[in-house]
Amino acid sequence: MQKLVALHAQEHKHFKIKTEAVESVGSHERMIPVVMSEFIKLSVQYPIVFTKNIETGQFVLVALMGFEERENLFWKNDEWDAIYVPLNVTRQPFFIGADAQTKQHLICIDIASPCISMEEGESIYQQDGSESEYMNTIRNRLSELFRGEQEAAGFIDILGKLDLLVPLSLDISFANESHHQVQGVYTIDEEKLQALDKATIGELHAAQYLRPIYTMINSLSHIYGLIQRKNQRLENA
Repeated sequence: MQKLVALHAQEHKHFKIKTEAVESVGSHERMIPVVMSEFIKLSVQYPIVFTKNIETGQFVLVALMGFEERENLFWKNDEWDAIYVPLNVTRQPFFIGADAQTKQHLICIDIASPCISMEEGESIYQQDGSESEYMNTIRNRLSELFRGEQEAAGFIDILGKLDLLVPLSLDISFANESHHQVQGVYTIDEEKLQALDKATIGELHAAQYLRPIYTMINSLSHIYGLIQRKNQRLENA
């Protein structure tokens, strides 16, 4: 269970991050939240889709890692078997929180994370109390995620208004003759997209939404790659 606290130079000056353990945090994640700024890197291997937040019911952008709960088909031989690892994994064990009184954003750390060590790994702070180069990298990743969440909200909002979000219907057969129906994921309705008038297409272009739209559509071809990974896992089981 996570235990998030505000990062503090004095309290956490001896904390180190075992970077080799960071990626394992996502080893059992079937869907990982992503932002549009990483779409091009993601689209090389992952299907990019929408799902709904269980608590809010709002749509969120995710990369699909597997077909069943707690299944990440990119986790192989205790390491991430992919060219690119999503930001929401590599930023671990750090998060963006908000001060209860001032409402200002601050960096939090999950002190229950297995990535934390007192003996080995990347230092968070230097001896003089300033942030390390590693922590600067983490701060940049968190900033990209924070901006990305705001960008995604506008993207999802306009897609919803145009009624372009549609459930992704997939009934998959695997090599062992088992079947699985993908549920709870959504994609962009290509027919409705093609039927939009020129003015609306122009608005999407001006908002720089056309590229991520087509990136998401094209990324669905990687579902076949996921099926192949699943079949290999079943064969090796």
